[in-house]
Amino acid sequence: MKMISAVIKPFKLDDVKKALTEAGIHGMTITEVKGFGRQKGHVELYRGTTYEVNFLPKIKIEVAVPDERAEEIVRILSDTARTGEIGDGKIFIYSLDSVLRIRTGEGGDEAL
Repeated sequence: MKMISAVIKPFKLDDVKKALTEAGIHGMTITEVKGFGRQKGHVELYRGTTYEVNFLPKIKIEVAVPDERAEEIVRILSDTARTGEIGDGKIFIYSLDSVLRIRTGEGGDEAL
């Protein structure tokens, strides 16, 4: 099993959620996060004063999938979240040792 974690631009969330749902993903975790990479933030003007915003708002999506679906889901995330502009985000893939559904006690792929 794999845990796929994607950090994307907030306005792409609805498109990504729709694409994952259409691909048969039944559950995901969404977190509002802040961060920066090569984008390095930006300068804003507020009430006549400029200030630097170092951490930009992003969305983190986490999805657990069977090994055989990981490549497909990464492709869907990448294609759907891409704008072609700096700051599109990153996708991280982790090996997932085990999963347990609390309600039923099911484990492994059945718990996904």
